[in-house]
Amino acid sequence: MIQYEEIKSALSSLKPELEGLKTSLDLNGARDEIAKLQHEAQKPDFWDDPDKGQKVLQKIKQLQAKVDSYNGLEGLFDDTMTLIEMADEAGDASLLPDINRDYKDFCQKLEEQKLRTLLSGEYDRSNAIMSFHAGAGGTEAQDWTQMLFRMYTHWADSKGFKWKVLDYIDGEEAGLKSADLLIEGENAFGYLKSEMGVHRLVRVSPFDSSGRRHTSFSAIEVMPEMPEDMDIEINPDDLKIDTYRSGGAGGQHVNKTESAIRITHIPSGVIVACQNERSQHQNREVAMRMLKSKLLEIKEREHLDKIEDIKGEQKKIEWGSQIRSYVFMPYTLVKDHRTGCENGNIQAVMDGDIDSFINAYLTASATGKWEKQQ
Repeated sequence: MIQYEEIKSALSSLKPELEGLKTSLDLNGARDEIAKLQHEAQKPDFWDDPDKGQKVLQKIKQLQAKVDSYNGLEGLFDDTMTLIEMADEAGDASLLPDINRDYKDFCQKLEEQKLRTLLSGEYDRSNAIMSFHAGAGGTEAQDWTQMLFRMYTHWADSKGFKWKVLDYIDGEEAGLKSADLLIEGENAFGYLKSEMGVHRLVRVSPFDSSGRRHTSFSAIEVMPEMPEDMDIEINPDDLKIDTYRSGGAGGQHVNKTESAIRITHIPSGVIVACQNERSQHQNREVAMRMLKSKLLEIKEREHLDKIEDIKGEQKKIEWGSQIRSYVFMPYTLVKDHRTGCENGNIQAVMDGDIDSFINAYLTASATGKWEKQQ
């Protein structure tokens, strides 16, 4: 049947990519390392150092997941090809929907695994902390910032990631002034580091009775969440700690107790806040982890060491500094000015369909191919 021949041809054309992925993942090296680590884990004194033991087991788990993921992809390719050949030989058209589904599933998983090979930064596997800041544009910018907040939470949901609001300050009339969001999942920072910068919106303002077109800006900061035991010392005398009542979308105990925490690192001027946990103590712990992440970023940026793994250059939240433009009027288009990636389905993008932009950024970053920012 011609439909089966077409799917078989399309699937066969992807075989070189599948084999190339195997080389990129260095599966033989991964299997050798698993065997070595498993041998180490069987030694009688393995648990004499519990922290080291846990790290070894975690490494084994990560390597095994990589091997299993590829094996599953390879198995899906073989099973789909076999089913195509059997159905074609028997002339059984009833299997066409299943084969089409398996083919699309394979294509999607192949792209996902290819993308993971680009995540090799030291902190790429970490959870991500996203900070949102409304820029030039007043109420328009605050509404735009809330739209971006929604876009990223929808993206996180689509990936099966968990997210938690750490801090949220409402806008004066609409939207939000600023917010901090924790996104938890494997490679969350690796994916979302592409989103750091100024995002520009062009649309007819719903807040303008004259129906004029407005341009608004919002800045997004992305950092990896660092573990509690990260090696960075902070002098308690350098901290100014304020408590206040939770409020806004992030507060679970709004206006009941002063459980929210704001910490100011006096020497650097860095300010972090958390209001979403159940107690002041928990909010303090989360805020301290956020502070450590930000201070580590500053420390590494000043030493010019692995800055790209942590955080890119911050620019003013205004015209000319945007990384991406979202145009609702007079046409609909989202364009990333770093990679040239475009998507005309702006509603899908605002509903969290941003993978094409993330993929383009990671690919360009890995190959060093960037378009001139416009």
